[in-house]
Amino acid sequence: MHTLEQLRSGQLDGTTRLDLAAGLTEFPREIFTLADTLEVLNLSGNALTSLPADFGRLRKLRILFCSNNRFTTLPAVLGQCPALTMIGFKANQIRTIPAAALPPALRWLILTDNTLEAVPAEIGRCHHLQKLMLAGNRLRELPAALAGCTRLELLRIAANELTELPVWLLSLPRLTWLAYAGNPFCDPLEAAAVARHPLNSIDWNELTVEQQLGEGASGVIFRARWQPPTGAAPTDIAVKLFKGALTSDGLPRSEMAACISAGNYPHLIGVRGRLGKHPPGAQGLVLELIDPAFATLAGPPSFASCTRDEYAPATVFTLAVVLRIARGMAATAAHLHARGILHGDLYAHNILTTPGGACLLGDFGAASFFNTADLPTAHALQQLEVRAFGCLLEELLARCNAAPSTTLQALHKLQQQCTQPATNNRPLFVAIHEELLKVEQQARLEDNSL
Repeated sequence: MHTLEQLRSGQLDGTTRLDLAAGLTEFPREIFTLADTLEVLNLSGNALTSLPADFGRLRKLRILFCSNNRFTTLPAVLGQCPALTMIGFKANQIRTIPAAALPPALRWLILTDNTLEAVPAEIGRCHHLQKLMLAGNRLRELPAALAGCTRLELLRIAANELTELPVWLLSLPRLTWLAYAGNPFCDPLEAAAVARHPLNSIDWNELTVEQQLGEGASGVIFRARWQPPTGAAPTDIAVKLFKGALTSDGLPRSEMAACISAGNYPHLIGVRGRLGKHPPGAQGLVLELIDPAFATLAGPPSFASCTRDEYAPATVFTLAVVLRIARGMAATAAHLHARGILHGDLYAHNILTTPGGACLLGDFGAASFFNTADLPTAHALQQLEVRAFGCLLEELLARCNAAPSTTLQALHKLQQQCTQPATNNRPLFVAIHEELLKVEQQARLEDNSL
């Protein structure tokens, strides 16, 4: 974090990134001294309500964060920044988006946790838009012009006031990661799913909480020891305590509902029970403790990659590992879809693997429910997630060290089928899993070591 003193003294001259959180109520004019070099500006955590009329002087600015401020409208001056591709105004009080506020190069727009009631039709002119994050607003509908955003891949519209999911949305050729839980049109589905899958409660006083294992947007995970009241032997488990607040993906209650409804499955982290009688009343889940041999398959997307995960530079997979991960994730997605659950975030950074390719899918923060009896909509939603699988398979194949073979050709062909622009021509996961079994059998014929 930088200081105003550093900025004013010239210590930051020539910098490409500036981070200022100093209770600012006005935009510091000294920032313009960095106009020739500044690419990333982070003014989150201040008390700003506006940006100056000449903000466009920051001609090289690519990324702007103004989260946790007091803006009530997205500043129109943003549209004057020709290089601006990423805008983040999370947790303000934004009610309106002027059409002029949308810069031509926009790829990533974050307006989570505001009070938006509408998105302007001009959003459809943002032809480079790949990520649109609108969870936690007051939207009653989406503009039909959004169909013009044919590069849109990730859309977060959970926790709004939408009464329907637009049919045209499901035909967007690149839409891949969708979260819509917590809206009136799908709340009954979530409630019904919870009713179908009752879960026993595990009291807080039965747990001895040990070290923290991790923390995500929706909660904190701890290692713990569970002593069942029956007198059975103590068990090592994990406890996820939900923060109770809106995340960029949606609501913790929807995540809990999806985790519970997913049930037990070999490639999912088992849920032992719902947390009960927590002293401050926090919600939580008691989960199976994951073997430490598992590690995250990849890191999340960077500013540059936008929607694609970042792998460690030296990452290499054998063909056997690629097949095992692909088959495991296809089977898991088929299982979830059969239960009317769209994971919404099928990404390598949400997959835990061992060096041998054993895999677990986690993080249901973006999960949503759908009606399996409504076949046209159900299939269309599943085919969005099929594209996510296709992206994952593409990443695995790009890092596979196997020599060219008919098996690799078959996997590349399957990957292309999963990501084809005509969404209704993509296979469903049951067919994908069957194809992977055939490919695996062929691979064994080609290489007895598999």
